[in-house]
Parts: sequence; structure tokens; C-alpha cells
Amino acid sequence: MVMLRLVSDPSGTSWPAPARGTFEISDFRFANGERLDGLRLHYQTVGRLRVDDRGRATNAVLIMHGTGGSSDQFFRDIFAGELFNPGQPLDASKHFIIVRDGIGHGASSKPSDGLRARFPRYGYRDMVRADHQLLTEGLGVNHLRLVMGTSMGGMQSWLWAGMYPDFVDAAMPLASLPTQIAGRNRMSRKMIIDAIQEDPGYDGGEYTEQPVQGLKAALNVLTWMSSVPLLWQHEAPDRDAADEFLDKRMANSLQTTDANDLLYQVSSSADYDPRPLLKNITAPLLAINSADDQVNPPELGILEEGIKEVRRGRAVVLPISEATRGHGTHTYAALWKDELVRLLDESQPLYSPLRK
Repeated sequence: MVMLRLVSDPSGTSWPAPARGTFEISDFRFANGERLDGLRLHYQTVGRLRVDDRGRATNAVLIMHGTGGSSDQFFRDIFAGELFNPGQPLDASKHFIIVRDGIGHGASSKPSDGLRARFPRYGYRDMVRADHQLLTEGLGVNHLRLVMGTSMGGMQSWLWAGMYPDFVDAAMPLASLPTQIAGRNRMSRKMIIDAIQEDPGYDGGEYTEQPVQGLKAALNVLTWMSSVPLLWQHEAPDRDAADEFLDKRMANSLQTTDANDLLYQVSSSADYDPRPLLKNITAPLLAINSADDQVNPPELGILEEGIKEVRRGRAVVLPISEATRGHGTHTYAALWKDELVRLLDESQPLYSPLRK
């Protein structure tokens, strides 16, 4: 029996406490030819890994965060409190759950550690390859029951399923599209990049104080991208409330954001294009977006076209409601966990006698 210690969130919701760790890749080679001595990947795990009598992992789940996020974001009542407890879809007494800080994020190696703009330029495929090494070399995971992620992590879920089709039983990208970053999404990202780099205080990335004007302009674009019109109208129903809402949000973001880290995080999407990989995907794949997502608006029709290329693919767009949170709907598991249960049922492996 797996003994799990519960932790609580101020809301009163509890879930199993994670174990933290760090995996270091001594010489990581990036796709652009750059390299880094000692690439550090921070991770958190819940549960215990199980393998079948052939030595194949049977219960490992990889969950990946979005741009600017970290593994900590999943240990909240709206996510862990809906998924990790006994009887829930990713019950930690039955699953080995892995959440990590991607390259450039959280407690993993990133520009603000000291290299600043001399940090290697990384892309999404670099992040996926590094995660593969973390799993196989660091955690002894040779197969995933499920790979899933939110926003950037959703995009990386498409890549995972296409780059390592025999490695996964099921994939669930949330708040993402199976195509190159283009259109308004790319334009918004370029605005962020330009705003930071064109601030004289940026100084080629060698600043001693944050380039506040460029960083503030970049964060304004991010705020617009992640906006939730219906909810925000309720929360800021008049002019003064709207101004106060934005001012508080900006002040909090400025305290916790490094310009180089943000620049690299946004730039890393440049290599994202899963379209050539879609036909490689053999595992059942369920893509979930929401109709009020300002980053991936449903009227583009890209999700519906892309899912046709996935032989066992299915797409769901959640309708706008009082409960949806725009792009951030991806972390409100109560809104889509029934679909996750269906995906897990549809992707049950044919063979999985447990050895331990």
C-alpha cells in the first residue's frame, strides 16, 4: 500500500504532498548547436512508479506547465484537489505523477541564474528532449500512461505524442493548437520580444536593474492575451475597478518577472510546428480548448482541421460559461476531468500485469 501524506490549501482542499528533486544533464546539446554544462531540471512527483512483468512502466503521468509557469501551479485546489485524491482521475495511490519545471522556468536552469542573454537559446523540442532524459535517465520511466499539459505544455504534448509515439498510451493537450505559432499569437509574442529588447535599459540582456518600461509593455501584452472578458467584466464592472484591477495585476507581475527569462520563454515557441508529426501519433489524443480562449480563438478552425490528421484524435471546445476562465480554463480541472476519465478508459493498455 502507498502511504500518502496530505497537504492542504487555504480553501480546505487536500491532496498528496509531492516529493521534490533535481536532475542534472552534464552536457546538454541544444538543437541550434549551443550547449550547456549542467542543465538542471527541477521536478516534483506524487505516488510510486509501477512496472509490469516486462519491466515497462504502467502508471507514469507527465504534466507540463505553460509559458512562465512552473510545477507549483498544479498543486492547487483547482487542479490537484480535483485530480490527485482517492477516487479521482489521477488518484495518486494508483498513478506516478511527474510535474517538472521546463527549461527556463521555475527552479530549472534559466537565464536569470547568471548567464543572462548568454544562456543558450532553447526551443520546445529542446524542452521535450530534456524531459525525455529526465524520465528515462533520472526517474527510470520508460513509458507514460499519459502525457498532458497546459498552454505551452499542451503544445509540448502534441510534440511528445509525435516525437515518441511508442512512449505514450494517451495524450491530452489543453489550450493549444496543432500548428506553428502564427497570426495574432505570433504578433503578440513579437510585441513582447520587441518591447523588452528595445528598452535602452535592457542593455543587451546585461542590465543591473529590470528594464521596467519594456517589461511593463511586455506584461501588458501578456495580460491582453490571457484576458477573460466575461469574468473580468464581473470583477471590474466600472472604470475605477478596472484601473485598480490592472494596476494590482501589473504590480504583482513586475515583482516576480525577469526580463531575460520572459524573453527566452516567449521566444522558445519559434520552433513549434507539430504538423509534420501528426500522422505519427498512434496513441489516443484528446485536445481540449475553451471558447473564450483569447490565445486560441475557436473561430480559427485550426484545432478542428489538425485533429483530422490524428488517427485516434478527438477535440473538445468547452462553451463559454460563468465557470470558464479563458486561456486559464486549462487549469480548472473540474471543467474537463470527465473528458480525462473517458480518455483514460479509451486508452487502457491491452497488457499490464504488475510486477511491483
